[in-house]
Order: sequence, then C-alpha cells, then structure tokens
Amino acid sequence: MLKAIGISGLTKKNKKKAIKPFKNYYKEWFNTLKNSLLPQLSRAMVSCSSPTLLATHVDAIHHHFQAYYEELDLAAASIDQVSHLLYPDWRNSLERPFLWLGDLHPYLFTNLLRSFLEDEESEGSSDNGRTAANFPEICRFLDAMPWQVLMAWKSPTNTLMAKVDHIECGLRLMVPSLAARARNAQALFVERVGFDWKKFDGRKEKMEGAIEEALTGEMEELVNVFLDANRLRKSALADILNATNVYQAALFFEALARFLVGFHDQKLLKEFEKCKFPII
Repeated sequence: MLKAIGISGLTKKNKKKAIKPFKNYYKEWFNTLKNSLLPQLSRAMVSCSSPTLLATHVDAIHHHFQAYYEELDLAAASIDQVSHLLYPDWRNSLERPFLWLGDLHPYLFTNLLRSFLEDEESEGSSDNGRTAANFPEICRFLDAMPWQVLMAWKSPTNTLMAKVDHIECGLRLMVPSLAARARNAQALFVERVGFDWKKFDGRKEKMEGAIEEALTGEMEELVNVFLDANRLRKSALADILNATNVYQAALFFEALARFLVGFHDQKLLKEFEKCKFPII
C-alpha cells in the first residue's frame, strides 16, 4: 500500500529519476563484490602468507558493505525515493524474502555467524554416509586451506561466545522496535486520511492537500526508520568484525559475499521461480 501511495504522486519521468541511480549503483557495487573483492579475499585465505595482508582484504570487503549502506542513506535523503528503497522491485525473487526495511535483515548476519559455531558443535555427530560421499571434495578443501583458516572456528573462546550473544541481544531489542515504528507510521497515515475523508466529505479539492500533508509526515518517519535500520546493519557488521580474529572474520565475510552472489545464480533463480508456493 505504502509503495503505491508513495509513487502515485510522481510522474513516470520522476519515477525513473527516483529509482534508476541507486539501481545502477547497486549493480556496480555487486559486480565489484563478485568479480574483484570476493576472489581477492578467497585467494588471500588460501595463500595466507601474511595475517596483515589477509586483514587488508577483510577490511576492504567490510568497507565495501559499509559504503553500500552509506550510499543507501544518501539515496533516502529524498522523501520521493524512500518508497522505492523500502520496496525495491528491482530485487529478484530470491533476494526479496531476505529483505527487511529495504535491505538484508540483520538477523541474517548473526545467523550466518552462529552457523560457524553450530558447525563445530555438530561436527562430531555428522552422518557417516554423507561424510564418505563428500570425502574427495572435503580432501580438496583441506588441501587448499591453511591450517590457520581451517582451525579458525575450532573451540571458540568464552569471550567470543559472549560477544556473539551480546550482538544477538542488541538485534533482538532493536529489530522489533524499528518494525513497530514502521507499522505505527502506516497506521497513523491511514487514521489521519480516514479522519480527513470524513471531515471533508470526500471532496477531491480538499482531500488532495490533506493526503499530501499526511503522506509527507509518514514518509519523513519512514526515512528515519530506514536510516536507523541501515545504522543497525552497519553496526552489526562492525561488531562482528571487532568480535572475531582475522581468520574468523575472513571466513564470515567470504560466506556473506558468496551468499549474496548466490542470489544471482541463474540456474538457482529459475528453479526457485518454478516453486508453486511463493515465499512472499
């Protein structure tokens, strides 16, 4: 509903102006991640000749994500654009289930981080049949990776576990609060338009101004919610970087980058779009 209302006051020409710049930026940002930063990080992990060099590549890919969210903030400075950013119809059907307030849900970051810990906990109870079937692939992986990387998530310290718990706790406090603010902004808009509709008896000349005023107020709040959501995403990634050592951070950011690249796997996307029961 919000998207339809937010766009309704724009001409077709203005629509293109509102969405095209950031869509193009995202395409360039994604191509840099896929074709440059991710391969460089993967090669640095395999060679692992210097922890300092590996840290440089980790910092580069982390900075790439931070720059992306800063660009999102700049794009949201225009109220006309916020509806496009909150409901980006240029995202494909694989990406959309993972979006929250315009971009990746921050729980994705902590769930991915937690998966490294859970993999270590469940390693001893893995199915022997599956292990045997994947043995050649496992051997190739072990041969390629230095022991520092292979052992990065072995026996995580109590300090690391406490930091992970702290990051997750912060998200559990903030995510519902931001979602509630977005819902309240919509509810207030509907309530105000309904009140004005009754007040002006549905007269078009009166209602246009009332709706525009209500919509402007709502969009201003949604801009603030959007900026706070991006701030939360940036903070979660920074906290993960600070909580982990260079080898743990390298594995995390490589996995996150591969996850995003996987959204654009055409074979997987086609299979997903054949599903009879849409996720969203």
